[in-house]
Amino acid sequence: MKLQKALSVEAKPVEDPQAKSVTMRMLVGPDDGAPNFNMRLFEIAPGGWTPRHKHDWEHEVYVLKGSGTVFADGKEHSLSAGDCIFIPPNDEHQFINTGNEPLMFLCIVPQKQSQK
Repeated sequence: MKLQKALSVEAKPVEDPQAKSVTMRMLVGPDDGAPNFNMRLFEIAPGGWTPRHKHDWEHEVYVLKGSGTVFADGKEHSLSAGDCIFIPPNDEHQFINTGNEPLMFLCIVPQKQSQK
C-alpha cells in the first residue's frame, strides 16, 4: 500500500515544445508496483496548455480546481472543478487554462503508457 499527500510528490515540468506552463506529478505508477494504471496530477498555470495530440489509449480525467477548456470531439468544451471527462483512444485532445488560478486535474491512463 502507498499513502501520501498528492502535493508532496515532485511536480515535473511537461517537457514538450507544444506545452506551456504544465507540470505533472506521478501519484501512482510503475515505481509503486501499479500493474495496470497510472494516476497523474496535472497543473496548468493561467494561460497555459497541454499539447494537442492523440494516441491509442484512453484517459479518465477529474478536474479538481480551476477552469478552462478541453479540446475533444473536434471542438472546445468548457470545464471546471467537479467535471469528469472520458477521452477515448485516438481522440485528439488538449487542455487549456482560461481562468485566473491553476487548473488542476487527475488523469488516469493505462500503466503501459507510463509517461505519456
